[in-house]
Amino acid sequence: MTALVLGLVIFIGMHSVRIISDDFRTRQIEKVGIRTWRGMYAAVSIVGLLLIVAGYGAMRGAPHVVWYPPAWFAYVATVLTIPAFILIAASFVTGTRIRNKVGHPLVLGVKFWAFAHLVANGMLADVLLFGGFLIWSVAAYASARRRDRKAGTIYPVGPPRRDVIAVIGGLVAWAVTALWLHRWLFGVAPLQMVIASS
Repeated sequence: MTALVLGLVIFIGMHSVRIISDDFRTRQIEKVGIRTWRGMYAAVSIVGLLLIVAGYGAMRGAPHVVWYPPAWFAYVATVLTIPAFILIAASFVTGTRIRNKVGHPLVLGVKFWAFAHLVANGMLADVLLFGGFLIWSVAAYASARRRDRKAGTIYPVGPPRRDVIAVIGGLVAWAVTALWLHRWLFGVAPLQMVIASS
């Protein structure tokens, strides 16, 4: 558990610098330069992510049950991950109406993803991992939207095909993950489980 908690503290902590003190981040960028700051940001984030992966894997090997979610929560999680993937895909496509409306689709997508997994899993490792990311995403999204309002930021809208690309890309990524990738990485194929129980 120590590795997972430490990894979450490092990873989420680094991603929370702008939430806690945007002025501190600005000063550091002015001091060391944007490239050096990004390098430090990436290095710390990688260390945190490696600890999260190692800690989560170790805790899954010796599971501790916090609560038993109802079986139908798997349906809820499967449905909730669809907008999560679409939002995450939209974060990589400029000029979408999705970004224009929500501002920060990646963070909002993480919120959907974390909540979906939190309600469907009751092991301590899951509660720590997905609960931590849910709390962070809620705070990060609120902070980012406040900055947008303060700066009067308006995200430009391009042709509708950009939204189509984001939606199709998100749906394809969701299907690949739900049917195959998730099972390869974690030993569970969520979509196949839902289909089999229908």
